[in-house]
Amino acid sequence: MAAGSTFGKIFRITTWGESHGQGTGVVVDGCPAGLNLTEGDIQTFLDRRRPGVSGYSSGRKEEDKIKILSGIFEGVTTGAPISMMVENTGHQSGDYSALKDLYRPGHADYTYEMKYGIRDFRGGGRASGRETLGRVAGGAIAVKVLEEMGIGIYAYTTSIGPVTVNREHLSLETRDQNPLYMPDPRAAEEASAYLKECRKRGDSAGGVAECMITGLPAGLGDPVFDKLSASLGQAILSIGGVKGFEIGDGFSAARSAGSVNNDEFYRDGHQVKKKTNHAGGLLGGISDGSEVIFRAAFKPVPSIAAVQRTVDSNGAEREVSISGRHDPVIVPRAVVVLETMAACVVLDSLLLNMSSRLDRILDFYRD
Repeated sequence: MAAGSTFGKIFRITTWGESHGQGTGVVVDGCPAGLNLTEGDIQTFLDRRRPGVSGYSSGRKEEDKIKILSGIFEGVTTGAPISMMVENTGHQSGDYSALKDLYRPGHADYTYEMKYGIRDFRGGGRASGRETLGRVAGGAIAVKVLEEMGIGIYAYTTSIGPVTVNREHLSLETRDQNPLYMPDPRAAEEASAYLKECRKRGDSAGGVAECMITGLPAGLGDPVFDKLSASLGQAILSIGGVKGFEIGDGFSAARSAGSVNNDEFYRDGHQVKKKTNHAGGLLGGISDGSEVIFRAAFKPVPSIAAVQRTVDSNGAEREVSISGRHDPVIVPRAVVVLETMAACVVLDSLLLNMSSRLDRILDFYRD
């Protein structure tokens, strides 16, 4: 039985570990040899998703210090699988003992038990957001490879609850100046006030994060099942809490007209470019050379202090109020997860694309 823990075809990541186990980690296969790589390169990304670093993330205190166990020699990748792990040091499994027989609303308790006949009730096991640690570590390597090619990936929060950034004020330079990763300082202040109100009433909030990929060449992605849009969709929708995904104008395109939604072409020297980018950088599921833009909608965090109705494993109706250390909103910590998962997709697509044309294969091996 495949456990669904591996993603990618050539550049592949396999995540492992549970929220309250000994540790979590990832095995990366398919990374080209010759990449300069240190634990510090990975740690920079893990620090962005680490809990306990702001008033808007879980109070769980984890250093999340990465250890590279294989695949590196004298600071350079060897082409062998790269295994990495982080020890879990701040887990408090006792926080969950009262919930072991309950199906928490909004959580995967019921579905996991129906699938496997057993579930790890300590923080959700594999369904925990802590699983994304392996994704971020693996994707950080993909980001570093893409940087060598001049490809950049930038994600940011565009809304939390009812608060949405004003795109006229949007500035990526201000994204890292607030803990919500909102590129609009005024919206960040309003969202902060909203989250404080949520916490007072024992509630949580959802939101939307947007991601921009720059420097992509035209021609990435396959025409049918493995469209670049489909691969991005699988990667992003596999992140816990994501309930919606759209590219370019997304769902608003359904309210548009062809005369408006179509991106007209023009020639700029030897390059073909588009006057607009309603398509979000993809035509026929294949990159068109412009910026790829997508968004992910995250549901409110399901672990809340407010009293909810549920049932237990014996079918008895119960009430539950979830205490412990939980994020009031997951979107800010998920921003880096979007970036690193997108990086995995793009790098994998680039490697796959190397065999799509005979002339390029001949050019490569002639050299």
